[in-house]
Amino acid sequence: MWKGLWISVTAHKNREAKAVTQVHTAIKEDKRLVESLQSRIPTMKWSTWFSSVHFEIDERVLRVISPNAFHSQWLSENYQRLLDQAAEEHLGSPSSVEYAVAELAAAVSANGSAPAEPPRPGPAPAREPVAGPGAARLIDKYNFENFIVGSSNSLALAAAKAVAEQPGDRYNPLFLYGAAGLGKTHLLHAVSHYTRAMRPAARIRYVTSENFVNEFIDSIRRKRMDEFKQRYRSSDLLLVDDIQFFEGKEQVLEEVFHTFNTLHEADKQIILTCDRPPKDLTAIEERLRSRFTSGLMADIGPPDVETRLAILRRNAELSRVPATGEVLDFIARNITDNIRELEGALNRVAACAALQKGPITLELAEKALRDMLPVVAGRIPTGPEIVAKTAVSFGFSVADLKGPSRKSELVTARQVAMYLCREIINLSFPKIGKLFGDRDHTTVMHACNKVRRRLPTDLELCDTVTGLADALSGK
Repeated sequence: MWKGLWISVTAHKNREAKAVTQVHTAIKEDKRLVESLQSRIPTMKWSTWFSSVHFEIDERVLRVISPNAFHSQWLSENYQRLLDQAAEEHLGSPSSVEYAVAELAAAVSANGSAPAEPPRPGPAPAREPVAGPGAARLIDKYNFENFIVGSSNSLALAAAKAVAEQPGDRYNPLFLYGAAGLGKTHLLHAVSHYTRAMRPAARIRYVTSENFVNEFIDSIRRKRMDEFKQRYRSSDLLLVDDIQFFEGKEQVLEEVFHTFNTLHEADKQIILTCDRPPKDLTAIEERLRSRFTSGLMADIGPPDVETRLAILRRNAELSRVPATGEVLDFIARNITDNIRELEGALNRVAACAALQKGPITLELAEKALRDMLPVVAGRIPTGPEIVAKTAVSFGFSVADLKGPSRKSELVTARQVAMYLCREIINLSFPKIGKLFGDRDHTTVMHACNKVRRRLPTDLELCDTVTGLADALSGK
């Protein structure tokens, strides 16, 4: 990335000053490209990622100049196709897009020559720890790259990236709230990692509310309150996790109030997380709650099934868990409220497979997660769930039901599973056939009709089918 930026800046400095002036004039006069881009990008994303970007046009090259390297890399990774299209529409074909950093480009324009060597993130100088004494250390994998975005957390992610880019400027304080296990702590760590990389000299303080309270009490006991105040009030970036635990602690809240005021007045960035919005923190004084709401509040809700599936795929890749899409889909559809539980479910399935020295199958996943699966009245199961539960009920594996064997009991189990797929979730005959090893739809029709004819006279089969239907529906 830095090499590309350096090439861009080196090329830029070779252009004559007159030509550069003409380029900037042309950009100001030609608003069509900016308006075209803005019409295709959601307002919040435009404000977060494009409001600080400048565009230059030089013949058939569109140059995108960002405030820093992280911003430039993010645009190139997430908007490459859109920017390529815009360049082709407005500059004709062939055209190209280049990415540059404002600080580098400005240095070239002002001095007429490039710096001796391009700036790049290097070993950070000695600095204070990111957390206070006894506080939790930063977790390496909790960074922006590993944060899976979905409709339930997109605003929180965009806001966290915005304050990481411009701390103390736009959203101060940033207040993130939502239930446990949805990614609030991940975002705090991600902002800390990014700040540490881009501004090594910044004084970062990440702390949980529990550790903050413990430090406060210890400072009183040891008569070192001045040190405690200096530690937090001299921060460039203060991140406090789970502030709901401050409720009812009057002395601690008094210190939080004064620390907040000191940092806010100095334009130092504050980020807080909580399990509920400020208005619901009834045991905290109004004067402090009003300060919490003075910046930007962003909630994080439970992830939808697509986001849960993306999270599982990412974790499976990072942990090298050889889980099939069918197994990941089963976990994603059943573990719905908490990302930590979602990750724990994948770990449990992987551990069970390792202990049994076998593959990770849908049947194994269902057995491993039996006590974690929700029982919800009226819940609509998926086709793979119906197949898996039916297989277990008859004492077979999913592979048996999908296989070619024509054993009598196995055929009955297969036909019941097909019948339930049709009756409970109204799958089409071709889709049911695909679930069972690409069997023909006429085979499925025959199976459903046969089970339907047997039910009035075969009481044992009727009890089995009824029990399966109730279990699948959570009754």
